[in-house]
Amino acid sequence: MPTLDDILEHIGEFDLFQKQVFFVLCFLSAAFTPIYMGVIFLGFTPEHRCLSPGVAELSSRCGWSLEEELNYTVPEQGRHGESFSSQCRRYDVDWNTTDLSCINPLENFTGYGNRSNIPLTPCQDGWVYDSSGSSIVTEFNLVCEDSWKVDLFQSCVNAGFFLGSVFVGYIADRFGRKLCLIVTILVSATSGVLVAFAPSYLWMVIFRFLQGLVSKGSWSAGYILITEVVGPSHRKTVGILYQVAFTVGLLLLDGVAYAIPHWRWLQLTVTLPCFLFLLYYWCLPESPRWLISQKQNDKAMKIVNYIAKKNGKKLPAHFQNINLEEEDGENLSPSFMDLVRTPQMRKHTFILMYNWLTSSLLYQGLIMHMAMAGGNMYLDFFYSALVEFPAAFIIILTINRIGRRYPWAVATLMAGAACLIMALIPEDIHWLKVTVGCIGRMGITMSIEMVCFVNTELYPTFLRNLGLMVCSSFCDVGGILAPFIVYRLAEIWHELPLIVFAVVGLIAGGSVVLLPETKGKTLPETIEDVENLYRKENPREKIIYLHVQTQEVAHSKCDRSLAQ
Repeated sequence: MPTLDDILEHIGEFDLFQKQVFFVLCFLSAAFTPIYMGVIFLGFTPEHRCLSPGVAELSSRCGWSLEEELNYTVPEQGRHGESFSSQCRRYDVDWNTTDLSCINPLENFTGYGNRSNIPLTPCQDGWVYDSSGSSIVTEFNLVCEDSWKVDLFQSCVNAGFFLGSVFVGYIADRFGRKLCLIVTILVSATSGVLVAFAPSYLWMVIFRFLQGLVSKGSWSAGYILITEVVGPSHRKTVGILYQVAFTVGLLLLDGVAYAIPHWRWLQLTVTLPCFLFLLYYWCLPESPRWLISQKQNDKAMKIVNYIAKKNGKKLPAHFQNINLEEEDGENLSPSFMDLVRTPQMRKHTFILMYNWLTSSLLYQGLIMHMAMAGGNMYLDFFYSALVEFPAAFIIILTINRIGRRYPWAVATLMAGAACLIMALIPEDIHWLKVTVGCIGRMGITMSIEMVCFVNTELYPTFLRNLGLMVCSSFCDVGGILAPFIVYRLAEIWHELPLIVFAVVGLIAGGSVVLLPETKGKTLPETIEDVENLYRKENPREKIIYLHVQTQEVAHSKCDRSLAQ
């Protein structure tokens, strides 16, 4: 019985219809960036100091410059957290005293022979921020003892990704890709608007969590839909280019954030256009592959005929009145224990889990750390985003020529080594620090895209969906940890997060070498096939299954026999 892939070979694997669907879904991929990395601009922390009552009036009376005001009234000026006192403590004195000197006002307070002996007190009256714009930090005073709340703001999004992946994947498999796409877009856009109007930090975090709960699901549903309507020969390339659209979104986010430096208006600007994606209800068809899996062959054939007509092709007569069937692998029930039951399966599972976590941790961590490096935040973000384009190009060139394992290992090792080198470069050589950071960003971008499809090639057919779901969930765990590692460890030593990233990345790159090369090999059908990946294959007939449907990634099936 012919498969959908057989028909796509006749009516177009990536023709006009598929190109149009791919084009409109790329907007969805680009719109995911403000949710995934928006904290860089929404949670920007400018230079700040305690608000001391009476200082502004005294400065005005004395005609001080800003530098003089800071020198006279702020303790121990420092940068990059080197001096906690300058940002989170103020002198415990009354600046409203009328007889204060303009030359050295602290001398007027008797009992203190030295400035260092003057007692300090927390910033009870708020802070002064050296910024013309606003962020959640400046509005809710998320600094000093409350600075961890910025970490929580970003971690809540990743926690939403983690929890939402299960039920959003169920919706996509149970009710269809199109319905899942529309529902998640509506909820994500509504939650994004609510974030912009949140009256307090608590409500902002709740709405942000809700947005994370569905937003990754909408991005994944778009990924699944486009990869299910193209032919097998274009599937990996289309999947990679769909992620390139995410990179385009990073560049657009950078430009919009530069033009709108006020976080509530920025949040509205990047969220309101998402409501236009509801037009997908009329623009996009349901996945014919999903309809076939639900035994709705008549509806699937109508869409197939529409694709043929749109592509200017005619469906062959012997395909007109057939019942499409998707081949199934072994009729086995997957279990979590199967992922660790045998030696090779256990090794694959642990290495893939660790590499998913590493990829997300280094990707988000590098972006956050470069944003707080002290240079121009917008330019640094722009330069580091640009390197993701050659990363995608290198992957497309190498995966079918060199293979998966070595390019993946080299990319991850490159990211880890770049983090280590960045930590050793002095801060006054900022351009070199940014350059090395961009190289690391390119490496970890390649690593993310490689682990995405290699994961599907290392598990047998009946375990492939479960294996990808379990392993890729560690990507969100890495995202939850990233802000705490970056912002908390940077208070101890500004380069300490990079040292952690270097160690984690180098271990991940070394572990990739322990995996088998999957280039040119048939996908395993049983656990025994996985165990035999390291041995010389015995001549026998094999069936290739290239169809995986999960909440994260979808590849279509192609069933053919190979005689050796």
